[in-house]
Amino acid sequence: MTTTSDRPHVLMMSEITADGKLTLKKGASSKILMKYMAHETEILLHETRAEYDAIMVGANTIRIDNSYLTVRYIEGKSPLRVIPCSMADLPLDANVLGPDAPTAIAVSEAAPKDRVEAIKKKGAHVIVAGKNHVELPLLMKILREKFGVKKLMIEGGPTLNWHMLHDRLVDEIRLIHLPFIVGGSDTPSLVGGMHIDNENEMIRLNLKKYYMCGSNLVSEFDVLYTQ
Repeated sequence: MTTTSDRPHVLMMSEITADGKLTLKKGASSKILMKYMAHETEILLHETRAEYDAIMVGANTIRIDNSYLTVRYIEGKSPLRVIPCSMADLPLDANVLGPDAPTAIAVSEAAPKDRVEAIKKKGAHVIVAGKNHVELPLLMKILREKFGVKKLMIEGGPTLNWHMLHDRLVDEIRLIHLPFIVGGSDTPSLVGGMHIDNENEMIRLNLKKYYMCGSNLVSEFDVLYTQ
């Protein structure tokens, strides 16, 4: 695990097709592909959630998938659900605002006060982490210091994944490989964001483990950041 003490240790975990896609097409729910995971892999996912203090996905993933982000297939405590949402424009009927697990919505100072108050009335914590948008390094620091989060997993979409990697906040990656090819030039892949200019900007990984989990291959990597 990382020796960094001012932020949580972060695991990125995701299902991914053979051609690196997260969904069938842009705007489609990842749940469509997740239903093809082996039951053993579903267990692995929920065991991992139970081992972590918090779980984070982006607001757009919540809008599309309306996930619960709870531990369901095994006995275990559901982690704190963390949703970065700069303008606090999360649907108030979102499942993550339900009572089945604690939730923290990270917003910016620019978020409209009425939206922030509406989220608070749903029982969620509100974390202000940035002036005009949520600053992820600051959010990680707040989660560690004020919420006691030592281990955080992200099941993000391509935008959140890119920002977390770009800000050098991810320590490990665990991928559940699905034996399908989806295609589509604009189909969301594991990491989105801006194009890099040259190979020196590539984020390097160290493959440390791979194994079969039911009918799914699972690969685990350490993220290597150059100084």
